[in-house]
Amino acid sequence: MAGKLNGKKIAFLVADGFEQIELTRPWKDIQDAGATVELVSLKSGEVQGMEADINKADTFKVDKTVDEVKADDYHGLMLPGGTVNPDNLRVNDKAVQFVRDFFAQHKPVAAICHAPIILIEAGVLKGRTLTSFPSIKTDIQNAGGTWEDREVVCDEALVTSRSPDDLDAFCAKAIEEFAEGKHADQTT
Repeated sequence: MAGKLNGKKIAFLVADGFEQIELTRPWKDIQDAGATVELVSLKSGEVQGMEADINKADTFKVDKTVDEVKADDYHGLMLPGGTVNPDNLRVNDKAVQFVRDFFAQHKPVAAICHAPIILIEAGVLKGRTLTSFPSIKTDIQNAGGTWEDREVVCDEALVTSRSPDDLDAFCAKAIEEFAEGKHADQTT
């Protein structure tokens, strides 16, 4: 996959409490495919990663805050999960609008585990098929989405997976969608 994403710039949006492997593994794979990656968060400084949602892991330096970015700056968006992370993001209007703008601009978005919580808040799931960690299945359905229990689901340029166990399939499909670029049917 080396070079497949040359010239592409991908935003990783996280808040404190993200599942660390759901950041680090896609980050490495997407960088190895040639993309420039940036860590975007609610505040400057560092954000706290977690292991299995309960054990503090590493901290990571934030490249830019949601106040400093817009979807126009990127070719795609990666949303790591963790239970606390998307809950922190969904209450920030600028983070929600940043996510919504990727859909409005027909750009690829990849979300794993609990990350679809922010997609629910952004109001972009009506009529979409996706997967997630099983505990938010009903939330997705209530938001108008169709939930499937598969390791990776791609609906136009929306790539979703259930958990870190699905990272191989998730990263491969996300890279494929980021390489393809805009999709006319990727809308709000």
